[in-house]
Amino acid sequence: MTFFLDDMGYDDELVEGKDYYMSKQGYRIMTASYLSERGWCCGNGCMHCPYQPKAVKGNTNLK
Repeated sequence: MTFFLDDMGYDDELVEGKDYYMSKQGYRIMTASYLSERGWCCGNGCMHCPYQPKAVKGNTNLK
């Protein structure tokens, strides 16, 4: 299953299992690999946020 997230500013086609996985509650959890490849923090406090400090929109400093 793939998703397009144009409404969030993502232009890439996402691949389940590589870019994200689904939680038991039905939430899409982005992987650290995808988040670091994207190149910036969205500021939403993602579970696998690879940026330091975490949840600072626009941050590009990887841990």
